[in-house]
Amino acid sequence: MQTDTTPQPRNTRRAIALLLRAAHSEHHHVWKGCAWLIVAALLEAAGPLLGKYFIDHTLLPRRFDLLEVGMLLGGILFSGAVASVIRYTQLTRLAGVAMRSVRRLREEVYGHVLRLPIGFFDKAITGQLVSRVTNDTEQVKNLYVQVLFVMLDSSIVVLGAFVAMAWLDWRLMLIVLTLVPAVVVIVWFYQRWSAPAVTRARQKRSDINAQMSESIAGMPVLQASNAQTRFRQKFDATNQQHLGARMAEMRVNAWLLRPMLDFINVLLLVAVIYRFGQGGLSGLQIGVLYAFVSYLGRVVDPLIQITLQFGQLQQAIVAAARVDTLLQEHRPLAVAGPERISQGAVRLERVRFGYNDETVVLHDLCLEIPAGTFYALVGHTGSGKSTLLSLLLRFYQPQSGDITVDGVPLAHFSDAHFRADVGLVPQDPFLLAASVRENIAMGRTMDDKELQTAARAAHCHDFIMRLEQGYDTLLGEGGARLSVGQKQLIAIARALAGKPRILFLDEATAHIDSETEQIVQLALSELHGQVTVIAIAHRLSTIRAANCIVVLNHGRIHEQGSHETLMAIPQGVYQRLYLLQQLEN
Repeated sequence: MQTDTTPQPRNTRRAIALLLRAAHSEHHHVWKGCAWLIVAALLEAAGPLLGKYFIDHTLLPRRFDLLEVGMLLGGILFSGAVASVIRYTQLTRLAGVAMRSVRRLREEVYGHVLRLPIGFFDKAITGQLVSRVTNDTEQVKNLYVQVLFVMLDSSIVVLGAFVAMAWLDWRLMLIVLTLVPAVVVIVWFYQRWSAPAVTRARQKRSDINAQMSESIAGMPVLQASNAQTRFRQKFDATNQQHLGARMAEMRVNAWLLRPMLDFINVLLLVAVIYRFGQGGLSGLQIGVLYAFVSYLGRVVDPLIQITLQFGQLQQAIVAAARVDTLLQEHRPLAVAGPERISQGAVRLERVRFGYNDETVVLHDLCLEIPAGTFYALVGHTGSGKSTLLSLLLRFYQPQSGDITVDGVPLAHFSDAHFRADVGLVPQDPFLLAASVRENIAMGRTMDDKELQTAARAAHCHDFIMRLEQGYDTLLGEGGARLSVGQKQLIAIARALAGKPRILFLDEATAHIDSETEQIVQLALSELHGQVTVIAIAHRLSTIRAANCIVVLNHGRIHEQGSHETLMAIPQGVYQRLYLLQQLEN
């Protein structure tokens, strides 16, 4: 995954587009919230006007009518209280919009990641990807909060104050209005100077997550290699770079945000008082002066709040752009065809594939696998076995040639139907930190009978029942409570639980003991005629009983036939591989 170097204006547009898309279904809540915030701003603007009236008509003329004074003071308190209640209610409403929008965004991002092609994960760094799905979407929440809460509310308050000031004295209002271009200039400089630092900080945080994830996953190798010091030094260097980027951002904040606006506020206050002093103070002007000083505070404070949010907003814009970049990753178009795999007959015709245009991995492969048979793929490292399996699993698309199942092109099966009709047993079994039941069902709705049928077919029911809670026993992270062989049998049970028509095994016996290997062989023999089995095998003893063994060499089919047929080929590739393994054993 690469660093997002998108120019800042484009980042802003992408961030706002992301916000609007996620909140589109609740736009009516936003409009209602804005309308009520305008009402609250008008009520707040009424306070200084009532204060002006009190000074001009009661305080200076010394006409103290208790009823009138009570009504004025009550009006000031009432308008302020009602405005506060409305603001609280509407900001709570907008908070719900923000949180629900972020929830939908995170679900969209996670769902998108689940459907990305395997080629994307070949290049992605896990820690950085997790950072985008978690940290960056959480940072986008700040974009909602800052825009919907502080900036929207503060902008409405400022607008209401300017309307009231224009009604009192439009010339003085123009003096105060100079705050707006000043804020625009400050924000422009802030974005220009802080954007590189914010982008570096986000990238370094992703690097920190990536290094942490990588180190924890490889801790046994790291400690066995005595590499703790080197890895710590590398992490410290990245952490220091992150600190430097954050400090650069903080320095810009300290210079350009609140201190600058406080200074401008003092200058404006002096200008307003000087303007009144030049005109000579009368009773009416005293009330106007009070109102303007009050409104000046009501304008400056929200503007300060707006500028103070630009630090968070800057980070949120960068994070939103990174999330949008992830969402723009190409995802194969979904197929909704009705085809299902009924028999499991596989045919390859002149299949050609390479991970890039310069290097071809598979050269014009032609192969026919009848339904219900057991076919094995063997060959030296780099011969193309895993690549061919990836094509059969639709992880990649061939650059030329055709792959069909039961006469139907592989690309014509819907994802749901294809994944339901095939099973995969990987070399390193992936187990959830959950119960045996959950690991076999893998989110599918299955009763005890179906679970036990799959477990018996994989010959793991007996050892599961010996666990303290049977199928409800928690296995720990990565199945830590099981041996390697037991994990593999659970993985086979999971694959069989879906009643597949085709079962793929990716070196499923590479890391298991001989006893477990015999159990796997027995399970495969019982599937003969019912399920098409296609296995990549490093341990050749596992696939001796295969109907056909296909030997790949440099991306081409070099030999194929039964074990006996291939062993009879003088100086054959399979014969050499088999004899070498026998010597090793």
